[in-house]
Amino acid sequence: MTYLAPRQGLFAIILLVSFCLQTLLLVISTDQQLSKSRALKGEQMVAQLIDEARLSLENKDRVSLSVIANRYTSEQDVTRILIKDNNDDILVPVGNAPMQQGDTIRQIATNGDAVIGSVSLTLKDISKGEIIAMQWPFVIGTMLLHLLLWLIYGYLARPTKEQINALSRDVEDLYREQYRQVDQRSDYRENARENDRGYADGANDKRSADNENNNTRNSSNKNEGRNLDDNQVTGETSNKTTNTRKIDVHNEVNAYLRAQQNQDATTEDTGLNADNTSEYHTDDQATDATQNDGRSSDNGTHKVNGSASQSSTAKLSATRAVDTVSVQIVFHDEFNMLERLAPSQRLPYLALCTQLLNQAITELLKQPLLMGVSAMNEPRFDESGACAVLKADNSHAKVALAGVMLGKLYLMLNKIIHDKHIELSRFALSAKAGVSDDAQADAMTQLLQSVGKKEQMLILLPNAGLKQISNHVQVHSIMRPTTVYERECAIFDGGNDSMIQRLADVRNAVLMIEETDE
Repeated sequence: MTYLAPRQGLFAIILLVSFCLQTLLLVISTDQQLSKSRALKGEQMVAQLIDEARLSLENKDRVSLSVIANRYTSEQDVTRILIKDNNDDILVPVGNAPMQQGDTIRQIATNGDAVIGSVSLTLKDISKGEIIAMQWPFVIGTMLLHLLLWLIYGYLARPTKEQINALSRDVEDLYREQYRQVDQRSDYRENARENDRGYADGANDKRSADNENNNTRNSSNKNEGRNLDDNQVTGETSNKTTNTRKIDVHNEVNAYLRAQQNQDATTEDTGLNADNTSEYHTDDQATDATQNDGRSSDNGTHKVNGSASQSSTAKLSATRAVDTVSVQIVFHDEFNMLERLAPSQRLPYLALCTQLLNQAITELLKQPLLMGVSAMNEPRFDESGACAVLKADNSHAKVALAGVMLGKLYLMLNKIIHDKHIELSRFALSAKAGVSDDAQADAMTQLLQSVGKKEQMLILLPNAGLKQISNHVQVHSIMRPTTVYERECAIFDGGNDSMIQRLADVRNAVLMIEETDE
């Protein structure tokens, strides 16, 4: 039988920690070396670029500067080159990945003593994964070396036959000592039992000897014993009479107590029945009195409280009326690109989105299907999106359907604008929409942040609103909801042909207006 080395698992943990530390030191040292070499290379490239572009920089020739800078962006380490004039205005921004972070080297270009501009060159950061991929032979070799050391330790540190035999002898000695202790305890118990038996036999012998002595004494003092017997008989008779009297007294006391307990039990039963009947009568009287008081106080404070509770219940219930609808448009910005965008590009983009939304509201409310629906505000886009509020002017207006159609219409328009901007290499973001009544606007804001997806529209309306849109759109529920609002929320899944055709006509009308404005 083979045995494992002692604490082989602990030794494996130590080797694993050693391997991790070696890999970490390798990555740190390689990163430092590469950073120094790349810094020197970047400074040389910037100096060479300034020498080549000095004449074009003086004349502010953007074409020549872009041609010269593009030759340097072919290097894999260079992510961006930025050439500025003496007024710190950007002349040429070129690069493979302008948004990627890295080390920036900046030098001022001079012609004699005059400053003619500056050149900034950004080098990309080398990731730790690239360093490990570059040093993979060392990493694999170190791992194999540690594995070999673990196997060698497991083979060499195994216990020998002599150690196993010594261990078995120690175990046998330990068991023997335990058995000896058990045997000694059993012997001690047997000796104690034998001693008890001997003491009992001696006591019996002593009692027999005492009886013999008593007999001899009784035969010699027979006359005296007779007198004593007479006295004892008289004493015993007196004791018997006293004992019988005591027993009779106890019996009488017990009989009296039992009779008293039976009487108490009967009186308690009759009292309970009387109490129950009285309670029933008082309860009936109290209920009658409260009913009469409630009937007589219809115009009092109870009526006010009842109306308040009914109004709060109606506000929170799913059967409330839909008079206003909130349509929230939110950008799908996972990496917060809109906040990082320069104001010169962000503000025109938000203005374009605002113009599209307002024109969409104007053209959509012209539809005969949505007669009686009007806009309560003029929404404007910011970093958090926009919110349009629609209201119903009469009881026949389909304000819920108008909100759903507006959300879908803007998603269609934003899809076209987004694709066009991407083709022109401009900034654009996808959008997502949420339609709810005014009471659940805050809940819809949370749902758009938690479960809303790109180009998706969420609907959170009471039963009256769902009834308005049931004949025109199709929805489905959220899979595996975790909150009450997620369980009540629905996702827009499509519409009928007439609704899609209306939305397409309105979309084309809005785009035609946009083209004429441009």
